Amino acid sequence: MSTDHGPDELPSVAPQLRELRRRTGLTLEAAAARARLSPAHLSRLETGQRQPSLPLLLGLARTYGTTVSELLGETAGPPDPIVRAGGPGAQEADGWTYWQAGGSGRGMQALRVHVPGGRSQGELVRVHPGEEWLYVLGGRLRLHLGETEYLMEPGDSAHFDSLTPHRIAAASAGGADLLFIHTLLQSSLAGLCLGGTATGAAGTSTSTHH
Repeated sequence: MSTDHGPDELPSVAPQLRELRRRTGLTLEAAAARARLSPAHLSRLETGQRQPSLPLLLGLARTYGTTVSELLGETAGPPDPIVRAGGPGAQEADGWTYWQAGGSGRGMQALRVHVPGGRSQGELVRVHPGEEWLYVLGGRLRLHLGETEYLMEPGDSAHFDSLTPHRIAAASAGGADLLFIHTLLQSSLAGLCLGGTATGAAGTSTSTHH
């Protein structure tokens, strides 16, 4: 797998987004609806006028049935079940930094993520088919699931259906580090989350309710 993409290389996502959309036979309007974006927003991403955040890349990967690696134009090497320390280099997207922690071409993608502190996360609410699991490695993380907010400490984890509106943000000034796993497929329980009602998460006793 190719490595060491930096922030300046992210405009290469634009032609890849256009190619994936055309390959799936979707119009701009249809793809935007599936990704829960406005056509104008998706058009700006496809022309390189706007840089996608990591959560947005994850949502677009699900929309096109692919992975963030493919969106970034990375090429898969020979299949290897082991991802070595110091392997694939860090990737950046709108201030978020992540490292591949699993193989490419799978229905489940594992990432190690650094969420920066002091950034507005209001636009990053996501709703999409699938499941997500995260584990806090360092710093403090704020997880919003539906109408509930969870404050997570190192060692805490969460597992939830991604049809529940969700958002994550660092609660520490220095940011937060986590392991993150998401699936490209909808779970058998995802229908219980229709309408944006949170069905629960593996939260902690530090949760607060709005």
